[in-house]
Amino acid sequence: MSKLYVTNSRGELEPFSFRKVWSSARRAGAPSKVATQIALTIQNEATNGIKTGEIFRKVKEMLIGYDYTSALRFNLKEAIKKLGPSGFPFEKFMAEVFYNLGYHTSLNQQIRGKCVSHEIDFIAENDSEIIIAECKYRISSGERVDVKNCLSNYAKFLDLKEGYFKNSKKPLSMFLITNAKFTNQAIKYGKCVGLELLGWRYPADGGIETMVESQDLYPVTILPSFKGILTNMLSSHGTMLVKDILNVNVDKLAKHVDVPKSKLLPLIDEAKILMEQNGKKKIKLG
Repeated sequence: MSKLYVTNSRGELEPFSFRKVWSSARRAGAPSKVATQIALTIQNEATNGIKTGEIFRKVKEMLIGYDYTSALRFNLKEAIKKLGPSGFPFEKFMAEVFYNLGYHTSLNQQIRGKCVSHEIDFIAENDSEIIIAECKYRISSGERVDVKNCLSNYAKFLDLKEGYFKNSKKPLSMFLITNAKFTNQAIKYGKCVGLELLGWRYPADGGIETMVESQDLYPVTILPSFKGILTNMLSSHGTMLVKDILNVNVDKLAKHVDVPKSKLLPLIDEAKILMEQNGKKKIKLG
């Protein structure tokens, strides 16, 4: 039997990975036996050179047949990609994630460094640390955050450390956050200088998907009835998370975002389905 190859998001051929398909189904909540059956079906039916996006679609279809909630969770990467195209909704979403992890967050801060002032996407602070966070939103699946982004952000961090934060009594760290992946050089540099990198499946034990799934911090864009036109509207209302949808007054929200109530009710129904899960294990940053 000849080896099966797939075409990844960057248009490159790579060997088909049974483990990746199995793991993606498991992360969505499918039992091991179901995930194994899904991976076997994909492996047996896939043609050489199949695009990973097509594999994604097939896995989602099979998950819908097994469990609707698992299918919703499986759509997380695409849901985060919908937090665009400007990138600001992604920044706001990540600030909400950190807020729900116990941090006080401040968006779009102009902070004085030793040499010049810098615009920061958000600051996250708790009793024990301060995090300076910069977000790099990527709309294309194949895009990567490279070492140049790391260099510029670490230089910004050093200037701020010797400026406004010079006399801070709390440990200070810099987070470079993306919905995409990092290049190997970016990871190598980040480890070398102590720049915290947070992206899709990075770090391996605590990437964005782990932060979101472990605490049920799903973006509203993951809901099937969500329309792109609502992104900025709900963002301005501070309703970035699925769990927020369940805690709003629908009549007031409809009036605030200027859409018919009938357009919001399906979102609430879907949010109830997605959030009917057991408690999640807490995670630790850094």
